[in-house]
Amino acid sequence: MSSASFLSPPAPRPPCARVRLSPPFAAAARPSLGFGPRSRRAAPAKEWRLWHVSCFRNDPDVPTTSDDDGGFKYVARSESSSAAEAKEEEVGSSNGEQEQNFKEGGWFLQVQKIKENLQGRILRFQTERWTVPWTGQTIAQVMILWIATFWFVGSWVVPFLAHAAGFSKETLTHRGQALYSLLTDITEGLAGIAILHQCLGRFRPLPPGWFEFNLKGRWLLDVALGCLLFPLVNLLSHINISLVPMSPGPVVGVSSVEQSIVARDPVAMALYAVVVTVCAPIWEEIVFRGFLLPSLTRYMPLPWSILASAAAFALAHFNAQRVMPLIFLGVVMGGVFARSRNLLASMLLHSLWNGFVFLDLMK
Repeated sequence: MSSASFLSPPAPRPPCARVRLSPPFAAAARPSLGFGPRSRRAAPAKEWRLWHVSCFRNDPDVPTTSDDDGGFKYVARSESSSAAEAKEEEVGSSNGEQEQNFKEGGWFLQVQKIKENLQGRILRFQTERWTVPWTGQTIAQVMILWIATFWFVGSWVVPFLAHAAGFSKETLTHRGQALYSLLTDITEGLAGIAILHQCLGRFRPLPPGWFEFNLKGRWLLDVALGCLLFPLVNLLSHINISLVPMSPGPVVGVSSVEQSIVARDPVAMALYAVVVTVCAPIWEEIVFRGFLLPSLTRYMPLPWSILASAAAFALAHFNAQRVMPLIFLGVVMGGVFARSRNLLASMLLHSLWNGFVFLDLMK
């Protein structure tokens, strides 16, 4: 009989005749149910196995476990699968509990993480310092020479050169006065940089972190946050003006700018815009944030250094009506510089503030 005939659906047939074996043969045909050692018999022929399945599959007397222990192996695989499913259910329940705990206490953990991060930033901000190779004597020397040079250039050098060229400041037009202010500011800035170069020359090469200009980093975000405080600076300016009476006599620099704005001279306004948004921020930030603020960290914590440099920045403008807003503005620019360690950040913030004031005057 071929095996293909048994793999196809069987046709109706009469029941197979049961073969009766004698007791010795019947006992030998049944598999032993004991667990002791036994000899493995040779596998029957394929035709006999198929005939055995087809004829005796419904016979209750035929054992369900074959001689090659296939049933025991199936039971073992079933138990292993059950253990794996139980383990997966346990892991799933554990993940569900973790997710539930995160939903219930995740916000608290996030708040704690933000709090720790903020405390770390504040502590680092308070303890960070620059490596200052010079002493207070050099700091005082640079600042005194800078103030003296600032006054000497603006009051004597530039007027003398203008007079030697046949010009008088009183008779200059709006454009002439704007050009005069631009040349004065450029000369004062170059003189200040020359003083720094001369006084700090013996300490070169400078330690890392000094007078850094870097286009990379997140300093633009710090500048944007600083710009949000401009309305508060403007409010302090109005409060300061109300507390300090206006001194008799006009302020020369401000009146020249206002006269040019009233006259609507585009060339004069463009020259003044260059003065207040380009020249002044560059050399002022180099002196006050680039040199003075880091130098003071040799003797005081960083927050006090920021405040002291901001006070010096306000006093250098020689205007009692602008002391309060300039101190606050100096603190903001000092904080931005200390956080970014980048002079471009404080220069840009300074330029934006001066531009804000200039546009306010044009209204």
